[in-house]
Amino acid sequence: MALQNLKDILGKLKYTDDAKVVQQVTEQIKAVKRRMASVRRKLVVMSGKGGVGKSMTTVNLALAFARQGHKVGVLDVDLNGPCVPQMLGMRGQRFTITPDGAIPPVGPLGLKVGSMDFFLDELAPVRWKGPMDLSPVWLGLMEMNVIREFIADIVWGDVDYLLTDLPPGAAADKPPVIAGFIPDLDGAIVVTTPSEVASDVVQKSIAYARDLGINVLGMVENMSQYRCPHCGVESELFEGDTDALCRALDLPLLGRIPFDRTLAKSFDKGVPLIDGDYPTLKRYDEIVNRLKTLLDYKTIMARQL
Repeated sequence: MALQNLKDILGKLKYTDDAKVVQQVTEQIKAVKRRMASVRRKLVVMSGKGGVGKSMTTVNLALAFARQGHKVGVLDVDLNGPCVPQMLGMRGQRFTITPDGAIPPVGPLGLKVGSMDFFLDELAPVRWKGPMDLSPVWLGLMEMNVIREFIADIVWGDVDYLLTDLPPGAAADKPPVIAGFIPDLDGAIVVTTPSEVASDVVQKSIAYARDLGINVLGMVENMSQYRCPHCGVESELFEGDTDALCRALDLPLLGRIPFDRTLAKSFDKGVPLIDGDYPTLKRYDEIVNRLKTLLDYKTIMARQL
C-alpha cells in the first residue's frame, strides 16, 4: 500500500523520476525485511502527541523484557530529537560499521540500541538540503527514505523483542505511516496521559493506524498520578478518563504509570534505574506480562485459522 501511494504521488508530479525513487524504495523494503528476519517479535510504541512520555515508556518496557531474560532491541527513529541513548547512558557511542551493515551498541541489560544519535556529533541537528520549493512533498519523502534506509542498515542478529520508539510527528498520521515500515509488525502500544488534549490526538493516531491495518495491542496511561519521592503516596495529576477512552476504542488498558520523579531523574541523567524491585518498575513488568499474553493469544489464534 505504501509503495502504491508513493507511485501515485510521483505520478502527479510534473518531474521525471530520474533518481529512480520507486526502485530505491522497493530495494529498501526488501532490505528491511531481510534485516528483520531474525527478530521474533516486533512492536512499535506510538502516541501521535508529544510530551506524553513515549520514549520513557519504550525504554522501560524494553528493560522489563530484558529483566525477564529476553534478548531485546530498541530502535529510535526520531531523526530530529533522538533521546533513547541519553536515557540509557549511551551518548557518544557509535555503530560498528561492517561490510554486512551497522552493528548496534549494547546498553544496560544487554539492550541492542539503534538510534540516529549514534551518527551525530553531540547536539548537532539534522539538516535537510534539497529543492525547498518542493518541500511539502520532497522533504517528507526524504525523511521517510532516510528512516527506511536507516532501518535497513542495522544488523540486529538474534532478538526476541524489538521495540521501536516512533516520533510524535506534527500530525496524527506520521507515526502509523512509519510503523508500516516494520515488516510483519506484531502490534502497536499507544501511550497517552489522562488529559483531554492528549486523548484527542491519540484517538486520531489510533484511527489512522487501524486504517493502515496495524494491530493496536492496547494503551499505557503515563503520568496517571504523581508519586511522592519521600513517602510514596500517589496523587492525581490530570482529570481525564482513560478507561472511557479505552472502552470507546475497544482497547485494553495495559497499565498505569505514575510520574515518578526519582525514576525520571535517573533516566534524564543517563543513569537508568533497572532494579526490578523498585515499585514503579514493577508496573512496567506487569505491562510486559500482559503484552506477552496478548501476543501468545494472537499466535494461537493465527495457527487455528
